[in-house]
Amino acid sequence: MNTVKLGVIGLGVRGSSILKKILLNMEDVEIASVCDNYEDRAIDMANIVFEKTGKRPETFTDHYTCLQHGGMDAVFVATSWETHVEVAIDAMKLGIPVAMEVGGAYCVERMWDMVRTYETTKTPIMFMENCCYGKQELLATSLVRNGVLGDIVHAHGAYGHYLAPGIANGVARRHYRLRNYLNRNCENYPTHELGPIAKVLNINRGNQMVSLVSVASRAVGVQDYIARNPGKFPHLEGKQFRQGDIVNTIITCADGSTISMRLDTTLPRHYSREFNLHGTRGCYEMNTNMVFLEGGMETYQPVEYYKASFNNAAEYEAKYLPSIWKDLSDEQKKVGHGGMDGVMFRAFVDLLKEGKPMPIDVYDAAAWMVVTALSEASVAAGGMPQAIPDFTGGMWTRRQPLDVVDLSI
Repeated sequence: MNTVKLGVIGLGVRGSSILKKILLNMEDVEIASVCDNYEDRAIDMANIVFEKTGKRPETFTDHYTCLQHGGMDAVFVATSWETHVEVAIDAMKLGIPVAMEVGGAYCVERMWDMVRTYETTKTPIMFMENCCYGKQELLATSLVRNGVLGDIVHAHGAYGHYLAPGIANGVARRHYRLRNYLNRNCENYPTHELGPIAKVLNINRGNQMVSLVSVASRAVGVQDYIARNPGKFPHLEGKQFRQGDIVNTIITCADGSTISMRLDTTLPRHYSREFNLHGTRGCYEMNTNMVFLEGGMETYQPVEYYKASFNNAAEYEAKYLPSIWKDLSDEQKKVGHGGMDGVMFRAFVDLLKEGKPMPIDVYDAAAWMVVTALSEASVAAGGMPQAIPDFTGGMWTRRQPLDVVDLSI
């Protein structure tokens, strides 16, 4: 196909932003239909598409009707966390390729449903974890692939993002985070940090996540924010939130490597994903944009070498940064989380047109998303270990590594 007719289901903040900033600027993408439970959102987006292209997409408020009659070659699913998988499964059963937004799983069995649907239908599905396409994540992955950091023994990541105001405004914003923070206590948004780490460690392709433990702090951050804004959220005053302010998760992998993760979204802080890799020859730190190699310690004392290494990762870009980032224009870098969204959607559309495998596939989606359900069980059990299912059915031992881009130098 020369042009991909795309349906967009879910038109909240994420879906509408991607549609306006990314999809409407892709010359080989046509927006065939838009769908949201809230009719005003669907109408607003249809009007925006019409103003930009002169073609008005079909509008729907029911996802299944949209999938059946929306005239699409593929669908982008950006609905609430609770419904991503349901919509993706329905699309795959109808033979419609899926680009599915991120979120955590609510139960293990639903992940099996998604995997089995794919294995039955073979309908392409890509898990749209944009951080796998981030500049820093791809530079660090390239360093690993080229042996610069040695054998990776441990990786760390976080979703550090102060969201208390947005959560408290959940009713006005019609946003699903509010009900999740009221009712659940888990690592609810694991894939921004876990996805790039899983790719580095070749999870599902020669390696496997085996088990996890999670513990949560008490939940007071959002309640304190509400109390400091009396009268602004009367429907939430006195409500007890279940979601712990800090959730720490440790994952053990088949090759003996470990992953630590932290959810940190309800206490005041700066934004950070804390993507860190620790290998036998050196480490990479996202927050300092630093590559720290063993060899430098022959010249400097450790503390001085650490200080001298701040932001030195830029020095490695000429040799190790993938070409997709080297070739990205300044305008492209301004759109969609610093450019990563555009790079990711370009990959999905190109791979779909070429009939090639999706680099973040259904097995990745299931393994990364299930962390949420398992962390909820672990937290509830006082930090007891939870086994992580092998959604590949043993295929991980023979599947070849597949990065999101070609990282060969």
